Amino acid sequence: MKRCFINSVTQFCLVIVLAGSIYAQDKDDHQHKHSNALVKETSPYLLLHAHNPVNWYGWGEESLALAKKENKPIFLSIGYTSCHWCHVMERESFMDEEIAEFLNENFVCIKVDREERPDVDAIYMESLRVVNPRTNGGWPLSMFLTPDAKPFFGGTYFPARDGDRGVRFGFLTIVNRVHDAWKNQAEKIRNDSELVTGIVQKRLAGQTIDADAKIDVNWINQCFDNLKSSFDTEFGGFGFAPHDPRRPKFPEPSNLLFLIDQIQNDSAKKEEATKLFLTTCERMMMGGILDHLGGGFHRYSVDRFWKIPHFEKMLYDNAQLATIYSHAHKLTGREDFKMVVDELIQFSLREMKDKNGAFYSALDAESEGEEGKFYRWNKEEIQELLNKEEFELFAKVYGIDRAPNFEKEYYVPQLGVNFAESAKRLDMQVSELLTKLKPIRKKLFDARAKRPRPITDTKILASWNGMMIRGLADAGRLLENDSYTQAAQTAANFILNNMLDDQGRLYRTHTDGKPSLNAYLPDYACVIDGLLALHEATQDKKWLDQASKLQEIQDEMFWDSNSGGYFYTSADHEALLARSKRTNDGPVPAGNSVTAGNLIYFAQALNNPKLRDKASKTVLSASPLLNEFPIAAPRLLTHVRTLTKAKSE
Repeated sequence: MKRCFINSVTQFCLVIVLAGSIYAQDKDDHQHKHSNALVKETSPYLLLHAHNPVNWYGWGEESLALAKKENKPIFLSIGYTSCHWCHVMERESFMDEEIAEFLNENFVCIKVDREERPDVDAIYMESLRVVNPRTNGGWPLSMFLTPDAKPFFGGTYFPARDGDRGVRFGFLTIVNRVHDAWKNQAEKIRNDSELVTGIVQKRLAGQTIDADAKIDVNWINQCFDNLKSSFDTEFGGFGFAPHDPRRPKFPEPSNLLFLIDQIQNDSAKKEEATKLFLTTCERMMMGGILDHLGGGFHRYSVDRFWKIPHFEKMLYDNAQLATIYSHAHKLTGREDFKMVVDELIQFSLREMKDKNGAFYSALDAESEGEEGKFYRWNKEEIQELLNKEEFELFAKVYGIDRAPNFEKEYYVPQLGVNFAESAKRLDMQVSELLTKLKPIRKKLFDARAKRPRPITDTKILASWNGMMIRGLADAGRLLENDSYTQAAQTAANFILNNMLDDQGRLYRTHTDGKPSLNAYLPDYACVIDGLLALHEATQDKKWLDQASKLQEIQDEMFWDSNSGGYFYTSADHEALLARSKRTNDGPVPAGNSVTAGNLIYFAQALNNPKLRDKASKTVLSASPLLNEFPIAAPRLLTHVRTLTKAKSE
């Protein structure tokens, strides 16, 4: 089936995508030369494009109806505020008058914020993988659809013109070729789009569940073996390629939460799991992926060694890592792990928090048009800010006494060895070293704060705030810090007071004082999880009661009565090409994974074994995936031991 659309325009377009996809505030209208329909949106990402010469529309009935009425193909561009290459493509192509004129005349152009509309993003990202099986996808996602929104060709980032960045075909050539093909071979394109759509629908619907399927504790063993085999014994983390040190490496919180579960509940695996867990926590803490001046983690490292990050900071990463490093401190008592948590939370409260206590989505990777400019240093800058003694200490600990590590002339501060080893070399205690470094880092942080800042994406997303509530509640409980628990309660109250409709249903997002969009499964699951974390931390029954109300709505609107588990979208959500049920854990955990844990907590707290049965059915709904690739759902597997133990009792 994968070869069925290698004909006509798609044959040519596949060649283009292989050659071209090599890289994975708004003011009053009268002040701008151009304005488009995005001026009505609230998403910071969409507003960034509201004055492009491209006549953008948001995703919705108006734009989709217009494409059908005018019989024009749709150019769909999906991205997000902190995406560096999204900004690059905007500057190169979407601000280009010639390209914009051609798009406006021949396409209906729709711009989507993937963080607002993950349902739309998932469908068309999967479509790209069907059209081009060699790609893993990425953003900006650039897809071409028939007037009825069925995909037939796409890519990610395209340079604007032939020869740019060494590619044969630039974006202007591509849109011309797609237009010519639509004009001359529309029927063939429609046929191809039907085939692509069918494959996408099948993939997103998931596999059929065997009626005799049972929860298998061996899934845990297989997942653990997979993690061991992919573990980087020298630098921590998973999935590295020794022959390719430039392969990106991500924190992968679900893997680390799986290891915490093994440490706490499996004595046979405790020693090995502890090694994998602590090595990864330590090496991430040492690397440039951690902001050593401002606190918090960047999204991922562009290398095996955690040295140089892709500089955006995401709420969901820091929320989950607050939990992880709180456990790391509880396990070891190490001061440096506690410092990571404290500074991560200080960063979040200082730079990510709305005035009413909820949390923004992200900080951009770039400032002044350059990725990482806000975070980089040259040696002279640091020397000017510090006295001789301060500079010598900072340079020894954070690698400024070695060759530059970023773009040949700059430094991203990071540890060459851990704090314990540095303290030993300097003949002092770790606590003494950290105390001496604190005012030095504060000087540099204060100077950095005067630089032009990266853009903040001020969307308040329900699911990501749920994760942050969990992270703060866990940190408050494990580090015995009531202020963190209070911050979690403030954020929870914001959601309950501002992001529920009259029927008690969740909204997905809240921006500029307005809630909007139907919530998705992860929104319910993660908000409920955050409320349950607060119940665990405070023993205040009101959090359990609020969580229970939301769980009832989730069950009503998302439960799959045929196969068990929960759909990604609610029963009354707008009709799209596919209604998916996601079971794999990515940078954020699957809604089904989080929900299984929620149901187990409810079963115990409410003394209701039926809810444990529902948790079992939720896990079983992912059994086709778990039988084949248990490593794809490590967060889900943290609940398997509890469910099998309960069944045996």
